[in-house]
Amino acid sequence: MRGTVSENLSPLLKQVNAGIEQAKASGDAFNPSIIRQNLENLSAYMIPGPKIPLIKNSVINAHGQEIAVRIYHPEPEKSLPVLLHFHGGGHMCGSIELYDPISRELSVAANAIVICIDYRLAPEHPYPCGLDDCQYLLENYQELLKGYRFTEKLYIAGDSAGGAICTTLVMNNIDNPKVNIDKQLLIYPSVDYTMSCPSLIENGQGFLLEADKIRWYFEQYFNVENIDLSDDNNSSAAALIKKASPLLGRFDSRMPKTLVITAGCDPLRDEGTLYAEKAEQAGVTVEHYQFDELIHAYMLLSKLIPEQYQQTYMIINKFVNSDS
Repeated sequence: MRGTVSENLSPLLKQVNAGIEQAKASGDAFNPSIIRQNLENLSAYMIPGPKIPLIKNSVINAHGQEIAVRIYHPEPEKSLPVLLHFHGGGHMCGSIELYDPISRELSVAANAIVICIDYRLAPEHPYPCGLDDCQYLLENYQELLKGYRFTEKLYIAGDSAGGAICTTLVMNNIDNPKVNIDKQLLIYPSVDYTMSCPSLIENGQGFLLEADKIRWYFEQYFNVENIDLSDDNNSSAAALIKKASPLLGRFDSRMPKTLVITAGCDPLRDEGTLYAEKAEQAGVTVEHYQFDELIHAYMLLSKLIPEQYQQTYMIINKFVNSDS
């Protein structure tokens, strides 16, 4: 069912929808540099994050690539859990800088040392480059924390494409003795690259993130042109996209306790819900919350919906601190 959006978001959506029409008419609707800048421009709608006593920029050397990371420590004198933060942006956009307020909030809400990574982006670095960077961080994050006190507890968090990264890492590391993820936090996650859920049609236009842009993001990420992502044939591209989709992967009771937050007016709503259901059916402890009147990327629009934004972190805080 098509969502009914919050009145607080309606003026922005009216402006954005007019801009989308203009961009399509001018041929600039799918220009990587413009799309990236448009996402970065959402910083104007973001509430600055809380002050964190210790913030440090660093790098990891993953597979011969120097990848930037930023460390947030809310209580440097204490030994805290670690939370790896994977930002969203369709695998093409987003940055440590744009997501800085969210990393700060996560650090306080989870009472954890947050590490946010500027993983490589498509189309310059298609699948699985960015995922490989995140896997490297997952296996080697302790090296970044030499001189810091931290516990063995490990959380991972991501929104949208960052949720895709989280869920993929979880499935890829079920049998990896070097990795033990205690909890994963997913905010309107992208988990189905085949674009097969009804909400993609119901909410695929008019709510900031549109279905044709999602398709284009995926074509850049997987380095394919004009692929039918719902195609049932056995082409190598179609097979890769299905294999890469966490929703179509192997759910296992050993997966970490999972929090899923969805938005009612999001084209990705149904796949997040289905992921939560499949994980629960597999024996995973799952909590699922939905903000019916919100849209995809609402975390980047916190000035417009401050109450729901703070409620999101209250949910995260409760989830992280529960023992079950």
